[in-house]
Amino acid sequence: MISTPFVGLARNQARVLGLPSLPTVVLDHPIAGVAIDKVLARVDAALDEIIAKLTTALPAPDIAAVASNRLRCERIELAQADEWSDLQIEFAARGWSDGLPLVPPTEARVSAMVGGSGLRADLVIGEVAPKMGVATVECIAINAVMAGCQPEHMPLLVTVVQAMTDPIFNLKTIQATTHPVAPLLIVGGPLAQRLNINCGSGLFGPGPWSNGVIGRAIRLILLNIGGGHPGEIDKATMGQPGKFSYCIAENEAASPWPSLRAERGFAAEVSTVTMLDAEAPHNINDHESTTAGGLLTTIAGTMAQNGQNNVYYAGEPLLLLSPEHAATIAGDGFSKDDVKRSIYEDARIPMSRFSRENIERRLWRFLPKRYLNRPPHTGVTVAQCWKDIMVIVAGGPGKHSMAVPTCAGSRSVTKPILKPDGSPWLPSDFQEPVSG
Repeated sequence: MISTPFVGLARNQARVLGLPSLPTVVLDHPIAGVAIDKVLARVDAALDEIIAKLTTALPAPDIAAVASNRLRCERIELAQADEWSDLQIEFAARGWSDGLPLVPPTEARVSAMVGGSGLRADLVIGEVAPKMGVATVECIAINAVMAGCQPEHMPLLVTVVQAMTDPIFNLKTIQATTHPVAPLLIVGGPLAQRLNINCGSGLFGPGPWSNGVIGRAIRLILLNIGGGHPGEIDKATMGQPGKFSYCIAENEAASPWPSLRAERGFAAEVSTVTMLDAEAPHNINDHESTTAGGLLTTIAGTMAQNGQNNVYYAGEPLLLLSPEHAATIAGDGFSKDDVKRSIYEDARIPMSRFSRENIERRLWRFLPKRYLNRPPHTGVTVAQCWKDIMVIVAGGPGKHSMAVPTCAGSRSVTKPILKPDGSPWLPSDFQEPVSG
């Protein structure tokens, strides 16, 4: 049972599952933000159709059609085609483009990219939701070439696909939600510097770094293997710039605390990727506070906003502390866990700041033990427990930090960047420094 804008998404998913004639009932949009009595009236009007379709036998799944849809690989030959005009038009017409010029994935370029992985071209790394496209090493390499990557980026991208296709990451939801989230890649460890992934000034912005092409390769994989095309499958109401490219590194050298990968049990020589479903980052400006308490007051006040998913669902809001802010907080003896506990306790929104409808239909419904029939001054937390708050150090000089709300129903995934034999990729495994 779906509302009108999601008919295409439902039909696509039915085809992927081998049930193109799966019965559906379509209700008028919108459902959210509509009075309950009006929603129930729509359901009542459709009740006979609902019963009829629930009691109709389904056809057997078309397994052959599923395999054909998921394993199809297209190769094209264009005689005397110009790479930066004819081919760009062709790529866009075939739906392969993110709207920016693509590097043509010629046989030679793709072969070199596959070689950078140390893996067989036909090795299956995962199935990318919601189309459940099979991400072979070759398919990953094709999208990496189009994004402008170098062969040295392939071990990282293979690990990214492993992380994104982990069930707890719940990529199907992230790809299809109306919420403006995108997979954010956080790289940790010695490979970050070797691969020229920016962890300092302007790490979310442009520059001669690998951040842009790696993040773009991830987006092309989500589009071309996962089928997450805007409007058709990706139903984000407005989207955000991170849907083009969203890749950073943690500034471990400037952190007074253990890194994210160390928190998650990885040794110093092991580089990692962490995938997080993330909204766009929001600035936290505090040039005047000279104590941990003062800074954490500003941070909590910025993070305590009631229009985010993290107040209703279990998620992992991310705090990126600038090196200067981190040094001030650590200088007062605060550990990273102390920071998380402080935010959990202080970043609270009075329930009176929420509409009556949101209180009844969200807070009371999803978190009744915490909020049902509680007084208006009750504080609503921005995480469901203090351990869910993620804290890293990133950026360069300046008194700015950033907060990043996250989605619902997804958990971050951290995986090590490993060779086929299970040993970690090391900076010495790459012959030359990698440019952006």
